[in-house]
Amino acid sequence: MSQADYEAAVAAFLSTRGVTRCPTVCAVPTQATVAEADRAAYRDYIAAKEAARLEKQKSLQQLVHLPPLAPM
Repeated sequence: MSQADYEAAVAAFLSTRGVTRCPTVCAVPTQATVAEADRAAYRDYIAAKEAARLEKQKSLQQLVHLPPLAPM
């Protein structure tokens, strides 16, 4: 089987199965560089999720009058 035939067969298999990424590719750390804007956006996202988690925890503690839990 030639390289072109192999690549065509793999592409056909992936498209018919609805696979969008190869799981083995995700097992190895990326060699790419991430832009500072993307890093900042991710930090903001994580901070917003943590703030929402803390707010939910606070409201639940007030509801059941439990002592505060340690941060994650």
